[in-house]
Amino acid sequence: MKTNTDDNYKSKLQPADAAVRMIRAGQRVFIGSSCGEPQHLVNALMDNATYYSDVEIVRLLSVEGSLLALMADEYRGRTFNLRSIYQGSDQTAGLRANKRFITPMNLCAVPNLFKKRLFPLHVALIQVSPPDEHGWLSLGISVDVTLAAAQSADMVIAQVNPKMPRVPGHSFIHLNDVDVFVEHEEDLLSAYDLPEYESAADIAGITANLVDDGSTVQLGLAELSRPIADAFAEKNDLGVHTEILTDDLMELVSKGVVTNRYKNLNEGKLIASGAIGSKKFYQTLHNNVALEFRPSDYVNHPAIISQNHKMVAINFARTMDLTGQVFGDALPQNHFSGVTGMLDFIMGATMSPLGKSIIVISARSMDDKTSRIIPRSDVGSILVPKGYVSYVVSEFGMVNLFGKNVEERAMAMISLAHPDFRDELFHTAQESGLIDRNRSLNESLFGVYPARMEEERVYDGTEVTFRPAKPVDGRLMQEHFYGMDEKDVQTRFFSIRKSFYREDMEGMFQVDYIKNLSIVAVTGEVGFEKIIGLGMYALEEGTVAEVAFSVSKEWQGKGIASVLLEKITEAAREHGITSLVAYMLSTNKSMIKLFNKLPYKIETKMEEGMLVLRCNFEKEAGS
Repeated sequence: MKTNTDDNYKSKLQPADAAVRMIRAGQRVFIGSSCGEPQHLVNALMDNATYYSDVEIVRLLSVEGSLLALMADEYRGRTFNLRSIYQGSDQTAGLRANKRFITPMNLCAVPNLFKKRLFPLHVALIQVSPPDEHGWLSLGISVDVTLAAAQSADMVIAQVNPKMPRVPGHSFIHLNDVDVFVEHEEDLLSAYDLPEYESAADIAGITANLVDDGSTVQLGLAELSRPIADAFAEKNDLGVHTEILTDDLMELVSKGVVTNRYKNLNEGKLIASGAIGSKKFYQTLHNNVALEFRPSDYVNHPAIISQNHKMVAINFARTMDLTGQVFGDALPQNHFSGVTGMLDFIMGATMSPLGKSIIVISARSMDDKTSRIIPRSDVGSILVPKGYVSYVVSEFGMVNLFGKNVEERAMAMISLAHPDFRDELFHTAQESGLIDRNRSLNESLFGVYPARMEEERVYDGTEVTFRPAKPVDGRLMQEHFYGMDEKDVQTRFFSIRKSFYREDMEGMFQVDYIKNLSIVAVTGEVGFEKIIGLGMYALEEGTVAEVAFSVSKEWQGKGIASVLLEKITEAAREHGITSLVAYMLSTNKSMIKLFNKLPYKIETKMEEGMLVLRCNFEKEAGS
């Protein structure tokens, strides 16, 4: 049955060439973003380039190798001028050539730029789904800033593409608000597979360990996105509030990992502002009631993000310096990543109850020739200032920079760098004043943190993490010993001590994880933990290592020391150590009892008034 809606729609139909020729000299033209780009209209715009003069093209990012960018150069701006709203790096060659077009902004601020007419748009070229019986069209996979552009532009030209999915949420405009329709069916832009780092599995595992069941996650788009999403496979009831939805996240929905069940904002709904992925993935979005796509001034607004309980923002750095500053760099298909809401999500997650912001970085470039962790902030654009950075993950471990001074940050970042570059980073940091010149370069600086040894256990409702010590644990160890009572100090050090200077502790936290290893038991948030137990071994001679333990008074008798000894023993055997030896006062009954729990033969003797216990791994107990 024919309706007024049909007549209204048909009356606005035009061929692409006729539609784009409505653009006048000196006008500002917005082009729909990311994979929602109306390719047919863009091609028509370029085909008619000689028809225009001084037209400004506004888009989220100047695509690397973009024909529009090339034309802007060829005609020296007399035909097209480009304005790319992008906060990122000019280190990629294709972007560097067009860096003068970049207008740095955070994504959440862009819609108001249009809606308040601070940045008037004369024409918006967008792509939509066919209208329904009520005349509503969906912006589909590109709501972000495109909705605001369509609502604000003086004239809207819409490419109608049957392959654009109708996505629920705030993704709709009415045909009455569109001036011209151009019908053209074509495949939507899609992402191709990204290259993977060899270290991807290690990085993904460490990152996933920071995400609790029931968390709401945002996952940026980079080479490591898929491995991290795959590492979430064993999680339960995750929620999603993210800028860009991808195949990887939707697969977690199909696996039942993402349920959005415990979101206290938009419960049961997956929230995003756009999608980038495969053709099959786009089809799954069509009329999917589990989704809501909303514009960037909602999805990326820190105050909105912060309302998600346990919000975890996971973003990617191409380069970081030793103070923790994050620098941007675009992927080869940078028109799929570019405009960053990274800082929006970092701020929102930081304000969220029990929220976390995680920056993920691979320690080396893809060709293994350069370090992605650098000594000085002299490359590219700063995406995230150091004051906003907390959790940082590389294949060599994880640190929390929040609350750390510059020297602590430098040591922490060096521990995340590849060992091949740590010597240079350390000395450069000393020369620039980031690290005290009196600190020595210990061989432990080159140790590779064994993340696999991390384990969480619960004691009387309190979560305790057992993990290898890190270079940033110096102050924590000092506080551990300052908090011990006098009797326990005397038992541990064989004398009464009142002071535990950093240099006295270095042998406990500057370890290489092979010849010397410390395992700590900690409670509290990463970076602000309290050490409640400490076990260590240090190679003494040959294949014999000395061990020592200490447990805070309030945690004694709960089995903490047994777990520490278990992990110390496992690591020692793995690294070719054949015997552990402990020196103690003869009154130390708890240590004697602890050693006798081992399934190996224990030899006991007195030496110079000290009780010596020796555990030989080559002899089983009772032999």
